[in-house]
Amino acid sequence: MRLLFLGDVVGRPGRQVVLDHLPRLREAWTLDFVVVNGENAAGGFGITEAIHDDLVEAGADVVTLGNHSFDQREALVFIERAPRLIRPANYPAGTPGRGAALVEARGGERVLVVNMMGRAFMDPMDDPFAAIDRELEAGPLGLVADAVIVDFHAETTSEKQAFGHWCDGRASLVIGTHTHVPTSDHRILPGGTAFMTDVGMCGCYDGVIGMDKEEPLRRFTRKIGSSRFEPAMGEGTLSGLAVETDGAGQAIKIAPVRIGGSLQPALPDFW
Repeated sequence: MRLLFLGDVVGRPGRQVVLDHLPRLREAWTLDFVVVNGENAAGGFGITEAIHDDLVEAGADVVTLGNHSFDQREALVFIERAPRLIRPANYPAGTPGRGAALVEARGGERVLVVNMMGRAFMDPMDDPFAAIDRELEAGPLGLVADAVIVDFHAETTSEKQAFGHWCDGRASLVIGTHTHVPTSDHRILPGGTAFMTDVGMCGCYDGVIGMDKEEPLRRFTRKIGSSRFEPAMGEGTLSGLAVETDGAGQAIKIAPVRIGGSLQPALPDFW
C-alpha cells in the first residue's frame, strides 16, 4: 500500500498548501491512504467542522489531533459525528470522540489509525504505552488491519523514539507530531515499522513553529507577552512522510515529503 502522512496543519498557510497539493498528489502517486494531523488548523489552535470537511474533501482519509483537540469548542460536538476525526486515545474516559478508527483504503484494504499523546512536558494523560497496547491488541496488524498508522503527538524526542521501538513490528508506521520541525531520522525499524521522530508541519516556516515570530521573540527577550500567538502568514510548506508497505503491512520504502515554502524540497523517488 502507498501511504502518506502530513504533519500538523498550522493556520491558513498550512490549510492552503494542503488543499493546493494533496488532491494532485493523491492521483499522481496513486495513494491508497492519507492521514493529516489537523490540530492547529484553525488559526493555530484546534479545528472546526468546516476545516475538517475541507481536509477530507481534499483527500484525507483520517484527520488526527493532539493537545489542541478541543481549543475550538465546536469540536466537542462535531467530533461525535465525524468518524474520520480522531483525538488521542489516552485522553481520560468520557472525553468526546474516539482515539482510533478502522477505515477502508482506496483498494478496499483496512487501515487502523491510532492517535496517541505523550506525557513528557505535556498535559497529564493516561499511559500511552499501555493505551497503544490495548489498541494494537484490538486491531492487530495482519489479522484485523492490513496497515496500522500511529500518530504519536509528543514533545520529547526520547519519548517518541521509545514509543516507536515499543510498537515496532506491530504497526506499519509510527510517526511523531507536535514539535513542527521535521527530523532527518526517517527509517524502517528492525521489526518492519516505518518511523520518524517528527514529521514537521504544514505551515509557514518563516516564524516560530508556525506562529508569527514577533510575539515569541518578545516573550523570549522581555518575558512579557503583549498579544496572543497568531499563525505566520507567509507561504506554506507541505511536510509529510511517504511510506510503502508490503502484503503483510510492513514498511518497505520510506521518504520525506516537503513541497513549497522555505525548506529544501523533498520528494519520494520510488513512486
